[in-house]
Amino acid sequence: VPSLVRHTKRQMMSIYCYWYSLYTRTWLGYLFYRQQLRRARNRYPKGHSKTQPRLFNGVKVLPIPVLSDNYSYLIIDTQAQLAVAVDPSDPRAVQASIEKEGVTLVAILCTHKHWDHSGGNRDLSRRHRDCRVYGSPQDGIPYLTHPLCHQDVVSVGRLQIRALATPGHTQGHLVYLLDGEPYKGPSCLFSGDLLFLSGCGRTFEGNAETMLSSLDTVLGLGDDTLLWPGHEYAEENLGFAGVVEPENLARERKMQWVQRQRLERKGTCPSTLGEERSYNPFLRTHCLALQEALGPGPGPTGDDDCSRAQLLEELRRLKDMHKSK
Repeated sequence: VPSLVRHTKRQMMSIYCYWYSLYTRTWLGYLFYRQQLRRARNRYPKGHSKTQPRLFNGVKVLPIPVLSDNYSYLIIDTQAQLAVAVDPSDPRAVQASIEKEGVTLVAILCTHKHWDHSGGNRDLSRRHRDCRVYGSPQDGIPYLTHPLCHQDVVSVGRLQIRALATPGHTQGHLVYLLDGEPYKGPSCLFSGDLLFLSGCGRTFEGNAETMLSSLDTVLGLGDDTLLWPGHEYAEENLGFAGVVEPENLARERKMQWVQRQRLERKGTCPSTLGEERSYNPFLRTHCLALQEALGPGPGPTGDDDCSRAQLLEELRRLKDMHKSK
């Protein structure tokens, strides 16, 4: 029986890898994205969630609900009336926000190549001729004009945005950190599919060690950093967090707030990294209680990072099987 289970798992993994390759490397992926786009526009003509912008001393962050659960963002220097778009998957929705705000789009920041994050690059870069498209050269991002490496900074007006390499979800995944110092406000992390409220992205093009290193990059940022994720997954993620840490009071309080928000179809971003450290299990692999409940113990050489990576892998496996109730 164990050999049959292993054989079945290998078959399922082969099929999964085949379909992922089709999605990322052929035009079938683009056609699937276009179908998603049409369905979401019909189902959610005003967006899947009601969102509120945040304004900080001349800098505005505007979440734009797109597709069935994605978020794109406009980061605006309100004095210069210049805007940066993050992961503009629905060009129509992003363009409508640009026109409503009366700003000029000068840059697109793409976290990774998946169509639900990069699908609007073509239309927006054609419409805004001086718009630059930034992202990792390792990721095959469509219509990329300005490749970025780890720690590169993009400057637009008062906006200083640093790219951080966070591979795992894809080989070239980047997150973008808006420095709060120039406008005397909190820094903002646009995390794509690396980190969500109480969750993290699947490891499509890496392993647990790679993803752990990327999550540790984020853990090194300040507690007051605002987290602006790529998807509205909060309620499901917090449900899973309650399975692995049922006595976590911070999670329980956050879940109550999220459920009230979602009853009114309100968005749940941003959270803060300080909050995420208190209830996001994928950022808590160093916590003894979680290690004792799920972890395999230290690695064969007593390497704590090895045991944390094994725990992260187990959390990901359990999350993939979880159905929020």
